[in-house]
Parts: sequence; structure tokens; C-alpha cells
Amino acid sequence: MNHREKVTDLIKSFDYSDFKWIDPHQIIVSQWVRTKCMFGCGEFGHNACCPPNTPTVAECERFFQEYSDAVIFRFAKKVGKPEDRHKWSRKVNMELLKLERAVFLSGFERAFLLFMDSCCICNECAGVRNQCSQPRMARPAPEAMAVDVYSTVRRFGFPVEVRTDYSQTMNRYAFLLVH
Repeated sequence: MNHREKVTDLIKSFDYSDFKWIDPHQIIVSQWVRTKCMFGCGEFGHNACCPPNTPTVAECERFFQEYSDAVIFRFAKKVGKPEDRHKWSRKVNMELLKLERAVFLSGFERAFLLFMDSCCICNECAGVRNQCSQPRMARPAPEAMAVDVYSTVRRFGFPVEVRTDYSQTMNRYAFLLVH
């Protein structure tokens, strides 16, 4: 059994079905994503897993080059109002952490997860990495690692659009890096 088959079996054991294997060198890392975080996201500087508590864009680019495989997971959901997504995101991210650990324990010591939404493990974030109360579980979202999620997931055939209201389904994406 090759490594993709082994990890795919683990993924399926967690009941995930909407995922694709990709070449992590095809993940699009862009400066505009970081700039959008700085000027447009309320979590900038307030979340221990968001910029400026993440590597530079150049370091993020180099990070993805160190991996041989990655999995993109798609999660679709409708929510009534913006804050409703956080409870759902926390639940999904906690399950994804269990998968990351299972992949790690099966011999893939570099397994690393990028959450499908910002880290919302704690009810109140310390805001800086060195004060994080869950440093072993906290993970950045792809955008925090400067991933152009829209362009990357489209490259692999996933649907993603800018939502104009909350009656529309949102598509959220997590990445699991494996080597």
C-alpha cells in the first residue's frame, strides 16, 4: 500500500468524502492574501494563528515546497448570520486535528493541517503565539499562510465564489500536508 492509499484510508475512516490529493507545489501563495489580512480582516493581530503571528509570505512559500503531497478538503454550509459559522468551524477543525494526529501516528511525522477557518479552539484567543493556551492544537487557516484559496481550489476543480449574502452556501477549505 502506498502512502496516498494509507492516508486515504484514514481520511475515509473519519467519514470525509469531499477531498482531493494535490501537489503542494501547485498551491498558490500570494502577497495580496497577506495584505488582505492586514487591511480587511478583524483577526489580524488578534489571533495567535493569524498574521503577524505567522511566517512571512516568502517563508510560507518555502514551507509548501518542503511537502510532497497535500489533501484539500471541502466543507459546504449555510449559516444564518456571520457569527454562526464559528461554532461549526470549531467542531470541524477539532475533528480535522484528530485526523492530522492519526496521519502523524501512522508514520507521517510532517503531517500538518491548515484549518478551514481561523483558529477558534478557545473562546477567547490570547492574540499572540507565546501566550496561546492550546499551542499543540492551534493551527493557521490557509489564508494565514498566504494561500490564495480561491485560485488554488479552482485550479483543482473545486467550487468557490464570493458570497453576497448569507442565504448562499459557503465553501470552506482545509489543507492537510503530508510528506
